[in-house]
Formats: sequence, C-alpha cells, structure tokens
Amino acid sequence: MEVQLTNRQQHILWATVRHYIATAEPVGSKALVEEYDLGVSSATIRNVMGVLEKSGLLYQPHASAGRIPSDSGYRIYVDQLITPSLRDVTRTETLGREVEVALQKRLQWEDWSLETLLQGAAQILATLSGCISLITMPQTTTALLRHLQLVQIEAGRIMLIVVTDGYETHSKLMDLSPIPEETERDSEVIDRELQIVSNFLNSHLRGRSLLELANLNWSELDQEFQRYGEFLKNSVAELTRRTLAPTATQIMVRGVSEVLRQPEFSQLQQVQTIIHLLEEEQDQLWRLIFEEPEPEDVGKSRVTVRIGAENPLEPIRTCTLISSTYRRGSIPVGSVGVLGPTRLDYESAIAVVASAADYLSEAFSYFNP
Repeated sequence: MEVQLTNRQQHILWATVRHYIATAEPVGSKALVEEYDLGVSSATIRNVMGVLEKSGLLYQPHASAGRIPSDSGYRIYVDQLITPSLRDVTRTETLGREVEVALQKRLQWEDWSLETLLQGAAQILATLSGCISLITMPQTTTALLRHLQLVQIEAGRIMLIVVTDGYETHSKLMDLSPIPEETERDSEVIDRELQIVSNFLNSHLRGRSLLELANLNWSELDQEFQRYGEFLKNSVAELTRRTLAPTATQIMVRGVSEVLRQPEFSQLQQVQTIIHLLEEEQDQLWRLIFEEPEPEDVGKSRVTVRIGAENPLEPIRTCTLISSTYRRGSIPVGSVGVLGPTRLDYESAIAVVASAADYLSEAFSYFNP
C-alpha cells in the first residue's frame, strides 16, 4: 500500500506506534503532547491522527478510546520510520552485541553439539526479544558429486551437467562471455578445453558435497582455463541452491509461556490455535519462515517481517513473525525467527534476529555436521 505522509504525519504516526508498544493502551493526543516533543498543539495532533485513521494506519477500538496502529500502520513504521534517531541506531547495535555476547558466554566453541547450540540460541533469543523464538534444525541434505560435464551447445553457450550420488541429474545453461566470434576450428578447441576442464574437475571434486562445490575458489583453475571460472562459480552456486531443495525439519521453540501472558493473547481459543500450530503443524510454519533468499541476496542476512494479516497462516494472522536464514557458506541451511503480538518492539526484535542468524552462520562455518 502506497501512502504518502508529510513529515508531521510521519512523526505523529511514529510517536503513536512507540507509545502503544510501550503501554498497550489506546493513544490519545494528550499522551503524545506529554510524552513527545512534537512541537504542535493537542488539537493539531488530533486532526493528524484523524487523517491517519482515514488512511487506514490507525483505528479506534472503541468510540471513546484513543487510537492504535493497524497492520498497515505498523508496516509503514517498519519500512519507513524505524530507527529515526542516532539513539535508536545505537540501541539496536547494543542489542546485537548483547545477543552475540550471550551466545558466546553460554555456548563454548570446544564442547557444543548441534542440538545444544540451537537450543541455547533459541532460549537466548526468546529471553532478549520477549517473544516466542523459532529456530529450525539445519538442512541435512548431503548430495555428493558423482559426475560433472561441461558441454558446448553453440558458440558462447555452455551447459553444465551435474550428476549426484543418487543419480539425479541437474543442468544449467549459461553464456560464456565475453567470447568473440568463433570459427569452426575455434569451436573444436573449446570442446577440447571443456573436456579437459571436466576431467580436471571430476578428478578433484568427485565425492564432495554440493555445499562444498558452491564455495570453491574457482580462481585457482589453471590460467588457460580462467575464462571458465566465473561461469563455473555462478552455475554451480545456482545448481546447488536448486538441488538442495529445502525439506521441513524440526523447529526449536522457546518462550511460549512468557509471550502468551501478553494482553493480546487473553483469549483461550487463540492461544490454543497458536500452540497447536507450534506443536502439530510445524511443517506449515517451517515453509513460512524458511524463505530462500533471492539470488541477489545470497550471502546476506535478510530479515523478513510479516505483520498481522500478511501472515498466510490463520492462527498467527494477529501476530508478527520476524525471520532470517542462517547459512553454511552462501547456502541457507536453517532459519531463525521470533513470533509475538503486532504490538512489538520491532527495533529490538529485528536486531536480535539478525544477530542470532549471523552468529549461527559464523558457527556453521566451523561446524560440519
């Protein structure tokens, strides 16, 4: 939803969201005048809040009450208004360091196991965020390379064919550029080069996992084969992401009892549906929080925030779900997330999820389950 807000409207929406997050009470103009230096009168604030309500960013739960943010209001807050001051930036950086310090203090590199690492991370994440923490077990796919072949399809077009130990075949067609116009004789030379490179790669890589292939340093190829390096790097990375199609795994869940004390979860039926989702329908939740990055985001920690009705699962359509993936090298192998009410301290939650994902990615660079 595209909503163009003036600076004053943005500031008043920001203050309303912050005040409601802190108090869980509908916000009136008097509270904003007293708590925030908005530089305008109470009457002006009321008028602006009325405009924000008509835009669908605020609403009144009761006729005589103040206003509270809608899902759309929170979305504007997260996308446009979050961390508006140096103080808040410093706060999120501090929270990120708290996560890292807590994980390092509790989890000793020399003696942690995979389950201990993830259980400890889940508990710390729940404690620091005040939300339900969700950490998926890593993908256990161990597809190994059985055979690799490079084939010239036409001038400047090469296909990479990979056969795994399970006899599954995957291929990727890409341009090998820059390549000048090739004569028939040049094409024969390229065919011979491709066979030599294929033989070389098979002798060195057969039996290695596809995860390893995605992170090889292709620049180490002999100088005469350097022009195939970038092609191989891109092709194998994409084939690996495609071949290691994520399959649902167990989700570590912590912090349920604490977050369900929030006023948003006062209805027993709502609590029961959430618990049922967490305990009995983890496969649906897993598919939601394990979101493979777009190609341009590979290698980056990308935090996804789903607010209220943006969640496709009915039990959590009144909640906010914040998630990110942790990786082994450039390949996402698991996810980290927090689930809480839409009245959520978004800055803190985003910071702790990002930091936990980064920590687990670093840990998995030393760990080979």
